[in-house]
Amino acid sequence: MRDGDTLQRFIFEKFPVRGYLVHLDASWRALIEHHPYPEVVRNALGEAVAATMLLSATVKYEGTLTLQVQGPGPMHLLVVQATERRAVRGVARWRGEVKAGSLLELSGEGKMTVTVENSDHTSRYQGIIPITGATLAESFEEYFRSSEQLPTKLWVATNGEGAAGLLLQRLPSGARASAEENEDIAAEGDEDWNRVVQLAATLTSAELMSLTSIEFLHRLFHEEDVRLHEPDPVFFQCTCSRERVTNIVRSLGNDEATEILAERDCVEITCEFCNRAWRFDAVDVASIFLRADMAAVPKIIQ
Repeated sequence: MRDGDTLQRFIFEKFPVRGYLVHLDASWRALIEHHPYPEVVRNALGEAVAATMLLSATVKYEGTLTLQVQGPGPMHLLVVQATERRAVRGVARWRGEVKAGSLLELSGEGKMTVTVENSDHTSRYQGIIPITGATLAESFEEYFRSSEQLPTKLWVATNGEGAAGLLLQRLPSGARASAEENEDIAAEGDEDWNRVVQLAATLTSAELMSLTSIEFLHRLFHEEDVRLHEPDPVFFQCTCSRERVTNIVRSLGNDEATEILAERDCVEITCEFCNRAWRFDAVDVASIFLRADMAAVPKIIQ
């Protein structure tokens, strides 16, 4: 039985290659529980969730990492967010009938955006690349080539019960020597990297979904000296709250909120990620704008 809802790092002791394994079970099922996704869209979202968790492991941040795939295609929007605590949420939007096809076709030759923002909003990074590959993994590999400039390979798999992924990344030689300083060490590093990638490429989607981390490493790299780190738990968590949704109602303005109340007896806002409906009746709305008016009154200094 595979490791459920974990993100785990491993490194090769004798050459500069690191890897990450992610398995999502209950967290994945909670993420899609309230969304009737077509199978094609669900699988694209599952691959994106696994890939985003792997990407988040390679980045140091305290806040939110967001992956967004957007384009004019039938699956016109896909968003996944992961925090440094390994909380994840995600959603996909589609129109009409969605037929099986490449990510390029599903998105309509869209673009992929990765945004990393710290919780205090003091630091923000954003990378944008056009989707050119047939799969999400290929697009992620292109992202690493253009932004991180580190050779990276990615494998992801998903179904209605879970999602899983493997990321391998070649690191700089560091103290051993750079390519300019020692061509032999550089060539040796290339050989090690190519061997690891070739071994990983023999892994099937079924094995990626079912093997534990220990079984996985033994299956592929039993002849290598590999150190497996302790796993981080992964869990689904939506960040919507009464306070955040109240701010959305406030942003509508008193007149628009009052018009909605007259039509529907309440202002209802549904979270796109968890599908939870937040309802505000006439008393709630009046209270929201009363507080806003009171906050706008200048205080008298005695």
